[in-house]
This record gives sequence, structure tokens and C-alpha cells, in this order.
Amino acid sequence: MDASIQITLPPVSSLSSSTLSFLNSEQDLSRARSYIDELQSQCFDLDRTLIDLNSRLHSTLLSYASFSDGIHLLFDDATSKLTDLRSFTCPPPLSSSLSPSDGQGRKEEILGEALPALAKEVARVETVRVYAETALKLDTLVGDIEDAVSSTMNRKLRKHSSTQSVEEMRLLAIERLGHSEDVLISVTETHPQWTSLVSAVDHRIDRALATLRPQAIADHRSLLGSLGWPPPLSTLTSSNLDAGKSAEVSNPLFTMQGLLKQQYCENFLALCHLQELQWRRKSRQLEGHNRKVALQQPLWAIEELVNPISIACQRHFSKWIDKPEFVFALVYKITRDYVDTMDELLQPLVDEARLVGYSCREEWISAMVTSLITYLAKEIFPKYVAELDGESVNGVQSKARFSWLHLVDLMIAFDKQIQSLVTHSGISLSLQDDGNLQKISSLSVFCDQPDWLDIWAEIELNDTLEKLKPEVDDERNWTAKIEGALLSGFESYKSPAVSSAFVRRLLLVVDRCRSLPNTFLRSRFLKMAGGSITQRYLDCLLLRCQEAEGLTALTDDNGLIKVANSVNAAHYFESVLKEWCEDTFFLELGFDHSEQLGIGINDISGLEGRIDGPVGCVFDEEIKKLENFRKEWVERISVAVLRGFDARCREYMKNRRQWQEKGEESWTISKNLVGALDYLQGKMAVAEENLNRIDFVGAWRSLAAGVDHLLFNGLLMSMVKFHDAGVERLNCDMEILFGVFRAWCLRPEAFFPKTSDGLKLLTMREEQLRDTISGGGKRMKENGIIHLNVAEAEKIQNKRVFMS
Repeated sequence: MDASIQITLPPVSSLSSSTLSFLNSEQDLSRARSYIDELQSQCFDLDRTLIDLNSRLHSTLLSYASFSDGIHLLFDDATSKLTDLRSFTCPPPLSSSLSPSDGQGRKEEILGEALPALAKEVARVETVRVYAETALKLDTLVGDIEDAVSSTMNRKLRKHSSTQSVEEMRLLAIERLGHSEDVLISVTETHPQWTSLVSAVDHRIDRALATLRPQAIADHRSLLGSLGWPPPLSTLTSSNLDAGKSAEVSNPLFTMQGLLKQQYCENFLALCHLQELQWRRKSRQLEGHNRKVALQQPLWAIEELVNPISIACQRHFSKWIDKPEFVFALVYKITRDYVDTMDELLQPLVDEARLVGYSCREEWISAMVTSLITYLAKEIFPKYVAELDGESVNGVQSKARFSWLHLVDLMIAFDKQIQSLVTHSGISLSLQDDGNLQKISSLSVFCDQPDWLDIWAEIELNDTLEKLKPEVDDERNWTAKIEGALLSGFESYKSPAVSSAFVRRLLLVVDRCRSLPNTFLRSRFLKMAGGSITQRYLDCLLLRCQEAEGLTALTDDNGLIKVANSVNAAHYFESVLKEWCEDTFFLELGFDHSEQLGIGINDISGLEGRIDGPVGCVFDEEIKKLENFRKEWVERISVAVLRGFDARCREYMKNRRQWQEKGEESWTISKNLVGALDYLQGKMAVAEENLNRIDFVGAWRSLAAGVDHLLFNGLLMSMVKFHDAGVERLNCDMEILFGVFRAWCLRPEAFFPKTSDGLKLLTMREEQLRDTISGGGKRMKENGIIHLNVAEAEKIQNKRVFMS
């Protein structure tokens, strides 16, 4: 050491006891060099930080000075203009050259031009002042944020940093972020034109958040590791999961104590505050857009709890690739065991952070379900799809189909368990809301993979049809009737038992459809599986009807009964679908299906005339097909009976002489008509016994219209002359014919309009008939002839022969 350097040591009496102890310790003296190096390093860091702060202070002062000079110039300009205004408004000195009219004009010029210009300039100065103050305030806040973030990072890089100091600096940065967001919201509302200022501040804050959030998350993960999270899963095995029990594992969140618990809670709060701040920023930035979708984010702190558990579970999942029931059991057990912790420990912290609309229980359940969905989408479903493709090449798909249906059963059962956790928790979550249901449903895996939904619908359809095949092939199910009604309000449709089997199977498909988390998936699944089942049912009915018609043309009673049973089955199934469609569940699916087809809400009313039932039902197309089917085959029954009636009354129609001679007194009906009426009455008795009441009404009315057309064209419009005795005979024959139909209505002649009107004309006196025809249509209507035109009436008049 150089002798010129004088070192003055303090007296021993002025040293503290700890310092003396340090100096007297040889061990501490041996470590003095490392202490000196560390202190020099910290001094260097502090010097560098001080230089940065001085530089920032210098630039801030320069900026402030620039703003201040600008404002001073504006105020000087305003002062000068106020002085000019004062000189204008002060009365000028008396002068012989200035007239009163000139002074008045000068005053009007000042009031009309100078004052508005001055007011506009003052407003501009005020706006500039507010802008300058706001910009300076935001610059100060953002500077504080950047300093806090920088300081936090510097402290984290040091070996012996104070964790408490890091949390304090982070909370300071979050507090300044909140204040800056308040200012930005105010600027957006009061001065929306200041977009450049807002954009510049947002850019600087985004850079600060890009550092702050990852750092907070990293600290949170470190604290979770210190707590022993995730809890060990090694005690959970396939055997005890299958038995529904496992060894009790302590909850690290409940067992943490002291400083560790305080640090975790502070870090949890910091994450929540950051997320609340991020929500406010996004809400401001997305003003006027669809904010609801963009702002729906999971709770960050809960995600950090679930992610390590999900990673730990993967090791168990890999061993259970062929036993998915263990996967669902493990996920459900973890979800259930720790769900109460969310309510009791973490929910108060979320409430303190003012994160509106977040439930820790709901977020925990949702995050666990999401981790399960991710595993299913990456590992399980691709494997099952590959198995299906492989078996389709060999032509056998039984094993892969069974595995797929078993997996779906597990998913539906798991979702019911999860929904039970939610509904019994007391939180206000509407499971009818598709958004909420999608968050807690494992079936949400189909939202991103609709082709997997199509595969499931096809497998479900094939499985249902295979189970229905024995019941369809059993002829007894086509002859035995349903005992009573399956659904309330149904009359007796005399439907065969096979229709009940189809309804039950379709109802099972609908129940499985209800488990899907949104209306789009439900509608798509039900149209593919449920609609195809209905089409298969209709194909079976059509095949039986075609077989009956092809064998006997419906001339024998067995064929007619077979068709009647098919019509009853179609009408029963149609009525079931219509009653289902009155339920809001099916109406929602129908509206969603209409949107897929491009039919707007305003266009839905246009379907009302085409579909006899609830508008907008998902089964509208199937209902229409069933309705057309039964109407077609009811008409064919009527045509078959009419064809037989026509064949048996041809002699009656060809015998022209009978209308010109008097009949036998002992007969009240023509002999040639007896067989035809007996055939008609017998066939309609069979139809009445086997057809349901509604379709039988349609059958006899269609038959009456056909008989009316046959008699009118074959008899009244034919080359025949009616004498008085013939008219009497015809009147008696028609009364007997009407009597057959009187069993089903009070005025059967109303269903034979042309024949009845023609008979009225024939029974008129000669003068009345001539007067009615000559009076035209008006006179005919006055005499009750409303279904014939004048030409037809004249033809009937020409066929009437009056005996004088």
C-alpha cells in the first residue's frame, strides 16, 4: 500500500457489537472478499439504475418544458386577443369625424365576428391544455409502470433478492396499470378523436404486460411447486378406481401455512388483478364489436392449477388406452376431491380482485373437463377412427362400433356426474345455456370435429336398426295392436305394436342427443340418426303396402287390412312426432336447422301452409312424408273399393230400359245395384274396423266423391231417357245408396253433390224445370242447384221425358 495514502479508522468504542464480532471472526474475514465483490456488484447495479432514472427524468423534464412553452405561447396569444377585444369594446374618444352610426357598426362587427372567433380559440386552447395534461399524466403513469416492471426483473435476476419486494413492485405496476386504464377509458369516452394518443399508450402498456404476465405466471408455478402441487397420483390405480375409492391424499392448498400461504395468496391475487385489467382493456378496445365471445377466457390462476395435474395424469392415461372408463373415473375423482377447495379458499380471492362473473368451482370443473377433451381428441378418438377404417376394409365393424358406443356411454355418464357437481353446488349456472353446458361437457369434443359426430350418428343408426330388425321381421308385431296410448292426449290409432318399438328406439336416440352441448350438434345428430330411423320405418310401411297391392290389388280383405295397419302405423308415428315438436327442445332444434338451410325467422311462417303441425320443428320433413304416405294409401283403399263397386254395377249402368218402365212393386231397389252396394258396404265395414277413425273419414269421403263422379258421368250424362217411373226408381236407388253412408254422417247427399243436384232436376215438374234452366245460373242457385253448370243442367233436362 502506498505510504502517501492515509487511512483513518474509527475508534473501537464507536463500533457495534455485531461489527466487532464480524471483525474478530477469522471465518468471516476469509469470506470478506466475496462480500466485497457482491457489494460492488450491487453498487454497480444501483448506479446503472440511477443513471437510467436520471436520463428518464431529464427526458421527462424536457418534454414537460416543451409542453409548457407551447401552452405559454397559446396563453400569450389569447391574452393578446383579449387585449384587442378590450380596445374594441372600450368607447373611443370623442371625435368630430366619428358618427354614431359608425360606432354602432363597429360594435355589431365585434359581436358577430370577433367574439365567436375568440370563443373558438379559447376552446381550442382549453382542448390543447387538457390534451397536454392528459398526455403528461399518461406518460408519468406508463413511466412508473415501466420502471416497476424493470425493477421487478432486475430484482429477480439477483441471487439474494427479496421476494416481498418483488411482489410489492408487481402490485405497484398493476396499480399503475389500473390508473392508466381509467384514464384511457375516460379519454375514449370524452375525446374519441384522440386515437393516436390512446394507441401510443396501449403499445407501451402491451410491452409492459408482455413482460409482467409471464413473470407472474412463472412465480405462480414456482410457488405451486413449493407447495407440493400437483398432489401425488401414484396411489390411484385401476383397481381402486374401479372400486370407486382410493387412499386419501392431503390437499396442499389446505395444508400451506405462514409465509408460503401469504406469498401464494398475493401471487394469486396479482394474477387475478392482471386478468381483470386485461378484461377491462379488451372491453374498451372491442367497444362496438362482439365482446361477449372475445372476453370469455378461463381463469388464469385455475389453469395453472389444472395444467400440472393434466400432465401428471397423462402417465396414467397412457396405461389405460384400452380402458377409457378408468380415465373418466380418475378425472372425475380429482375434480370432485378438490372442488370444495375452490369455493372455500380461492373464491374469496377472486371476489377481492373484482373479477365479475367468475366462479372458481365452475372454472375448476371446466378446466378439468377441457383437459379430458384434449386427451380424447389427441389419443382416443383418432385410435377408434383408425380401427373403424381398418375394419371397414375387412367388412366387419362390430368390435370398433362397440368400442365407440361404449366410449360415448362413458362420456354421457361422466357429463351427468359433472353436472351433478355443478347443480348441487349452489352456484347460479344455467345448464340450458349452450355456452355454459359446452364448458362442462366432454361431448364438446364433437364441436371441433363434426365428422366424428357423423360417425357416431351412423353407428348409432346401424345399432338401432339392428335391434329393430327382429321386431320388424316378427309378423305378430304387425297384427297386434298397441294397448292404450303411449303419450297423453292420443286417441286410438289402432296402430300395430311395431310402431311402438320404433318410437321407443327413436326416443332413446333423442335422449342421447340431449346430452350434446349445443343445438347445432343436437340438430345435426338427430337429423342424421333420428331422421334415418323414421325413413327406415316409412320404407317398411311402404314395402308392406306394395306387397299387398301387388298380390291382390287390394281386392281381398287381408290385403286391405295389411294396408290399413300400415296407414295406422304411419298416422300414430306422425302424431308422436307432432306432439314431440310442441316441446321447446325440438322447436330450438328446428330453428337451428332452418338457419342451416338459410331460412330466416321471417320466412318460417311460410312453412305453415306446407306442414300441418308446429312450425320450425326438426322433424318437419319426416312428418310431411308420413302425412303424404297415409293420404296416398287411404286414397288407394278408396280407389280399390270404388273399382270393385264399378265392376259390380256395370249392368245397372248399361240397362237403359229400366228408366223407361215401371219396376216391380215388391222391390224398392234395382236388382242390379244390390250386389254393388253389398260389396261397397262390406269393404267399408272392413276398413272401418281396421282403419283409425281420422283416416277412415278420409277414406269414405274419397269413396263418396268417386261414386258421385261415377254415377253422374255414367248415368246422368249418358245416352238415357228418364220417364216418371225411372226417376222414381233412381230416387229410391239413391236413397239406399245414401243410407249406406248415413252410418258415418247425417247428410250423406252433401257428399254426392252432382248426383244430388241432377236428381233434384229430374224430380222437378216440367214447368219448374224449364223455368230453372232458362233462368240461368242465378235461377238454378235459387232452386238449390249449385254444383252443376248450365250446360250440364240442359243435358239433364233433355234426358227427362214427361208423360202427359
